[in-house]
Amino acid sequence: MPQDNKKQQNLNLSISDEVAKGTYSNLAIITHSPTEFIVDFAQALPGREGATVRERILMNPFHAKRLLMALNDNIKKYEDNFGTIEEPRLPGPHDAIPYDMIPQGKA
Repeated sequence: MPQDNKKQQNLNLSISDEVAKGTYSNLAIITHSPTEFIVDFAQALPGREGATVRERILMNPFHAKRLLMALNDNIKKYEDNFGTIEEPRLPGPHDAIPYDMIPQGKA
């Protein structure tokens, strides 16, 4: 039987305690140039104008595409285990409105 050419590589990662805590983000802004993708992970808080960038990640187009593929794969695995991730419903009159859903000029 032929061996699969795609052998999984083990990668030994180290992570500091500070980085392991993580950074919460509820907004991502993605821009690009011919040579890189820039992803700004931000946090918008209810009742506050604007958002604060918490982390900026820069990567080349190859790695950006690999990230997209990895996210798609992991979302599929998540949904296979836990069910479909539903899109948020439009807010009602008494619901808090996420910052990214506020129409421009009506914040």
